Amino acid sequence: MKVFINPGHMPGVDSGAVNPNSGLKECDVALAVGKLVEYYLKNAGCEVMRLQSDNLNGETPVYPNVCKTANDWGADIFVSLHCNAFDGYARGVETLVFKFGSEAERLAACVHKQLVDTEQSVDPYILDRGLKERPNLSVLRNTDMPAILIEMGFIDNDHDVVLLEDKQDTLAKAIARGVTDYANS
Repeated sequence: MKVFINPGHMPGVDSGAVNPNSGLKECDVALAVGKLVEYYLKNAGCEVMRLQSDNLNGETPVYPNVCKTANDWGADIFVSLHCNAFDGYARGVETLVFKFGSEAERLAACVHKQLVDTEQSVDPYILDRGLKERPNLSVLRNTDMPAILIEMGFIDNDHDVVLLEDKQDTLAKAIARGVTDYANS
């Protein structure tokens, strides 16, 4: 299976959300977890390409185009990694797909289950925010393969940020298990 990993945002260009207390940046969490997911998937026999770029679909031509690269490479699945932010109180994990009833929803269900089960084993108060349709997101709309976007937790929440900061390896293993569950189903 060819898995394309897209750590969200881009250091030095667009950090994404930032924790107001620690300064932890979404782009850094996404990249760290993305590298670990890549490692675990390669060890499981997957072919993996990872790209973090501020150019999702041609809007920033100076950087590599994420959707075009995934499509041209012929990825079987696409996984984009992110951290949510809202008001400092919202928390939990959610997984986004272009459309319910699609193959992407099946992929999302496998990954989301592993991620929620893992996060709740570390912190029983982590909320399962479920699967959500988001047809307006470029990486879900402009990819040719089943694509998901994972919001691993709320980086601006004091509880979720502990997972995002201290449990990156645990999160990566859960995501990789979800991908392999999907591949084996």
